[in-house]
Amino acid sequence: MRPPHWARAPPGTRPPAGVDPHSNRFWAQSNISVHTGAELTALTVEVRVAQTGGVAGTGHWRTLPADHFTVSVREENGALVHTWTLRRVHTVPTGEHVFAAQYNHAEGGRDARGDRYTVTATAADGGRATVTGGFQPGTGTRGGAE
Repeated sequence: MRPPHWARAPPGTRPPAGVDPHSNRFWAQSNISVHTGAELTALTVEVRVAQTGGVAGTGHWRTLPADHFTVSVREENGALVHTWTLRRVHTVPTGEHVFAAQYNHAEGGRDARGDRYTVTATAADGGRATVTGGFQPGTGTRGGAE
């Protein structure tokens, strides 16, 4: 099934999810870019970082206003899970929006092949979809820390 128009990355852009190239041998940041071609009335972004040794949350951020989302960070089924949920009184405008999960990990290179994301959204026209995928090492969107 092809993702809805609001969930597709424009042709020629970087992958929608990746480990930030500024990660290091002790700390990493997993980024997901949500490209929207329509206003969203509901949005949940979940990033699951597989427990590969020493994984512990250190922060998170997003390019949309902080007070528009509730955020939770928890350990669940062998993963550190970051979840951003849009508050009902807000909407997400069209454009590219980045969500980033930050964490420490055991020293050395960390294999992100077990990391996953899920984005569930509802467009203002009522269309609803869920998009899932994995993370590619060193290809994520760059950004700052919260």
